[in-house]
Amino acid sequence: MRTSIATVSLSGSLTEKLTAAARAGFDGVEIFENDLLASPLTPEEVRDRCADLGLTIDLYQPMRDVEAAPAEEFARTLRRARHKFALMRRLGADTVLVCSSVSPLAVDDDALAAGQLARLADLAQDFGIRVAYEALAWGRHVSTYDHAWRIVEAAGHPALGTCLDSFHILSRGSDPRGIERIPGEKIFFLQLADAPRLAMDVLQWSRHHRCFPGQGGFDVAGLVRHVLRAGYDGPLSLEVFNDVYRQSDAGATAVDAQRSLRLLQEQAGLTTPPAPVVPTGVAFAELVTPDAEPLAALLGALGFARTARHRGKPVDLWEQGEARILVNTTTAGRRESTRLAAVGLESPDPAGAARRAEALLAPVLPRRRAPQDVPLEAVAAPDGTELFFCATGRAALPDWRADFPAAGHRTPRGTGVRRIDHLSLTQPWHHFDEAALFHRSVLGLRAQESVDVADPYGLLRSRAVTNADGGVRIVLTVGPAPADDTAHAQHIALATDDVVAAARRFRAAGGRLLPIPANYHDDLAARYEFADGELETYRELGIFYDRDADGGVFRHCYTHTVGRVFFELVQREGGYRGYGAPNAPVRLAAQHAARGFTGG
Repeated sequence: MRTSIATVSLSGSLTEKLTAAARAGFDGVEIFENDLLASPLTPEEVRDRCADLGLTIDLYQPMRDVEAAPAEEFARTLRRARHKFALMRRLGADTVLVCSSVSPLAVDDDALAAGQLARLADLAQDFGIRVAYEALAWGRHVSTYDHAWRIVEAAGHPALGTCLDSFHILSRGSDPRGIERIPGEKIFFLQLADAPRLAMDVLQWSRHHRCFPGQGGFDVAGLVRHVLRAGYDGPLSLEVFNDVYRQSDAGATAVDAQRSLRLLQEQAGLTTPPAPVVPTGVAFAELVTPDAEPLAALLGALGFARTARHRGKPVDLWEQGEARILVNTTTAGRRESTRLAAVGLESPDPAGAARRAEALLAPVLPRRRAPQDVPLEAVAAPDGTELFFCATGRAALPDWRADFPAAGHRTPRGTGVRRIDHLSLTQPWHHFDEAALFHRSVLGLRAQESVDVADPYGLLRSRAVTNADGGVRIVLTVGPAPADDTAHAQHIALATDDVVAAARRFRAAGGRLLPIPANYHDDLAARYEFADGELETYRELGIFYDRDADGGVFRHCYTHTVGRVFFELVQREGGYRGYGAPNAPVRLAAQHAARGFTGG
């Protein structure tokens, strides 16, 4: 189906918004009145600009407080409408959005509302324009889609139809199945938005917290299926009011918006892009550093061994068990901190994973490689992290380790690390929702609920995405303000069967564990019962402890930070699937005290 986006969903001038929408692949736009009023372009110039960009103008909006009004007020509305309809002719738009009235002057009289909307449609028809009547969730007398449809049906005018808006319908908990009783030709327009489920005033919810489909808690795809069964064949259009989007780069936001619609069309059965190829594990994590020595000392104390060097690049492979870390000094500037720059994801079909990524608008990364290098498909995540689709030790597929000829020839001393348990990636403040949608849609991972974690200087938002068996776990975090993007560290969690033994070996090898305030372990004593000496061991080594409702146990501790990166040693027991969130505020405060960095 054709796709469209309301200009109110993007930041910048009207020209910037139109350009971003076209470059992201949208077919059309809704022109929001304020964007036109603030533009130096005439309506004719806007029409021509859209035509040059290949965009249709699918809707002009909004007209407010029209129906069920006193006679004098409605006469003024008709004068205003005549001006708007003439402007729309100049603009090249043929459908106008009329929102249900919120005016205190409006009366609760459906017959009056139907009659006045019919008169408005008469005037619109003279200009070749259709009127799409929409129920606002906070409308004074009309606040549900079925009520709006009854008024449209009573008016019985060919130039009057309804506009359905997923936010207004789903935020009120209305049953969308009734949409199928509306004739498809009378659904003049469909606006789509998702939203997190919040307990707040619906107007404020709508104006500040909408998001693109797939980023919130609404079943937008289910609603679209009902609309399609009714016979609707117009565009799928996004109308998203969001404070973050209005401050973000319009180009990136438009791509995120288009990705959400591509996923939505797949979920609604409208398209069949390449199927998701869910990664099965983490092949490697790549750290870029200007100074390899501190990182080498930390990895050595953790029990990793430097087993190989890339045949043509200054990239070293460190291994322990199935955990692999690449240390790259190729591109790091001398002023750049050590950072997690790339992740290798084990894929049963790397080429298929790349096709899926490209279909969902993930930036495919060009690879500069020597003729003998293993060909690897790679895409960029919203935060810039490079994601490689890899195969390790499978005869039918090229093994990325072939670029490291001596890989596996040296046996690490080891501290009991088995594999990478999870990765934590700090997101730019304006890409948090985009990152969750990206990892779900492109990689096929499952998104868990978002969690707020108390940091000494604000709140961190955190959301994990995983595959079904936990072989891939990625925690996405964002700080409380834009300035925190570079202040918060990234980390790599390493799985072990005995975190106490691993911590002792790490410390004996010269490693520094993050010191934890005694108050934390005093509180543990009040919350749980421990075997003799157990709590004292946790106190000595700075080990955190958590237990879930099903009896699963999580023990974990942290290393000091190098650049922007630190490591975590974790031990899971009894099916524990979380990340020790109750301990995060204490850990964050301890990291502030130790280094001035916060963690993701």
